[in-house]
Amino acid sequence: MKNQLLAILVLAGGFSLKAQTLDLETCLKMADTANLSIQNSRLDIDINERQRKAYMSARLPHLAFSGDYKYNAIIPGQVIPAEMFGGPAGTFSTVQFGVPYNLSNTLQLTQILYNPQVNYGLSALKINAEIVNIQQRMVDQDIKQQVASTFFNLQAINKQLGFVNGNIENMDKLIKNMDAMVKQELVVQTESDKLQINRLTLVNTKASLEASKYQLETFLKILIGKDPSETITLASDNLVEKSILVDNTAISYPELELIGAQQKMNQEERKGTNMAYLPNLSFYAAYNYNYNLKPENDFRTGIEGAFLGLKLDWTLFDGLEKYHNQKVNALNREKLENQKNLAQLQLDMKAENTKRQIQVQSNALEVSKEQLKLAERVYQQTELKFQQGTIGSNDLITADNSLQQAQTNVVAAYIQLRQAELDYLKTIGNIK
Repeated sequence: MKNQLLAILVLAGGFSLKAQTLDLETCLKMADTANLSIQNSRLDIDINERQRKAYMSARLPHLAFSGDYKYNAIIPGQVIPAEMFGGPAGTFSTVQFGVPYNLSNTLQLTQILYNPQVNYGLSALKINAEIVNIQQRMVDQDIKQQVASTFFNLQAINKQLGFVNGNIENMDKLIKNMDAMVKQELVVQTESDKLQINRLTLVNTKASLEASKYQLETFLKILIGKDPSETITLASDNLVEKSILVDNTAISYPELELIGAQQKMNQEERKGTNMAYLPNLSFYAAYNYNYNLKPENDFRTGIEGAFLGLKLDWTLFDGLEKYHNQKVNALNREKLENQKNLAQLQLDMKAENTKRQIQVQSNALEVSKEQLKLAERVYQQTELKFQQGTIGSNDLITADNSLQQAQTNVVAAYIQLRQAELDYLKTIGNIK
């Protein structure tokens, strides 16, 4: 039993460790299900659907009950001609109607028979659902871009940390050899101090990179729905080799789709304003039971009432409100058309520029990689000459700085290439 339990714990531990090693695809999938911004954008879709269902209920019959229970402390009276009761003409009498207690109950049914505004509202909600869906896709693309960008920046920092750690290790060896030469009085202490200064710069760079790594990891955890205190490990993406342009042919501009949906809404609003000129017709029916009570005389009686009716509402003149609304609608229609044309030009230009930038940055990365190879070769030769005593520490430090700059350039070129690819995919709405 103990062995079985131990095996289960080992397997669980192995699975946990494996589950914590995240590649880009896994991060994107986790964000898709756990990111709060994406969740809210999907809730907006559900909210719109519920609003549509709530609005549709306006076409169903409505049943209402009302009760009115009152005690007439003073029964109201009415002045009437006295001759109605055999009195002299020209005189009046005050007559009280009713009893002290009156209990009235009314049940009323209302059914809309014709209301053009209801149909307009349903069409508007349908178009709004389209708008909300487009906005959800835009939020999805924004979050995926943030996740991918953060992931790639972490890859770059990890690569840069690898370079820095290697440089520190190499510098420690050189300082150790230099200190031995100082003890043998082959070189002065100043030569060793120069290398120590370079090492301190590397240590400071490492601390800065580790701080940036911590911040980016925390941000990535928030984006993918993980606890910020949880430890994660990122799988290497072979950062200077692999492109993320899996499919760059499926072009979809969500910004244009959003403007297109807004144009549909504008058209529907115009129809809705026109429909407001038409009358509304509704059917209603009511049943009333009025119970009267006068305890002093032990008088009790109930009176029933029921009626059916049709109600017509028709605004014949609204002070030119609808006329001016139509003018506003026409101006908005022209504005949306201009926005669509401008957005089309801007998006086409941005897509072309970002696509061209990918090639530029790809070439820059290749050049940086070649420069790094040359810088490594120069440094190795300089280090050998330094150990042979044919050159001083200044030449070695210069070669080391050139190597560090070449390493930084490779990482920077990698980031710029990945950002260019992300910008292009974001522009065409195709970050998978």
